[in-house]
Amino acid sequence: MDAIPWLCAKAPGFEALSQEERDAIMHFALLWSLFKASVLGTHASAMSIVQTAKHWEAEGRLDAEALADCLMYFRDRHFQNNEFTDHFADLHFRNNDNRQLVETVLRGENHNVGDTAAALLIVVYRLRNNLFHGVKWAYELREQLGNFTNANALLMLALDLSAPWS
Repeated sequence: MDAIPWLCAKAPGFEALSQEERDAIMHFALLWSLFKASVLGTHASAMSIVQTAKHWEAEGRLDAEALADCLMYFRDRHFQNNEFTDHFADLHFRNNDNRQLVETVLRGENHNVGDTAAALLIVVYRLRNNLFHGVKWAYELREQLGNFTNANALLMLALDLSAPWS
């Protein structure tokens, strides 16, 4: 059974989303699941993300240029005019989410490629938690295309860095 007609009829704001927005969100769910299973060994946390990024860095797998577009997007969204935006607060960091690392990368104070990869994937992790725990529905999933498009790009990069098919 196709869930899309049901979601259009019942889920607040879903019908107003473009096909591109719907696809990005659905792709995110699949990519996150694969990332969590194959990269993080089903144990997703900020700590496991940092450890993974440091491992990639130590092995020379990371390329700052590959992260540049996503870094620019998330920096522009979350840090403007020398302060964090409301969008940053909307990530709803928890105590163990390594918010300080994310802040130093988004402020442009930390250019370490491993830290950059970790910070961006922690933002993706927060997007995941907000989507799967219902916070994104409070916005009716509006204005999320850029978030999920960039998150998907990061997840595919991470999967390519780690997976047996890379």
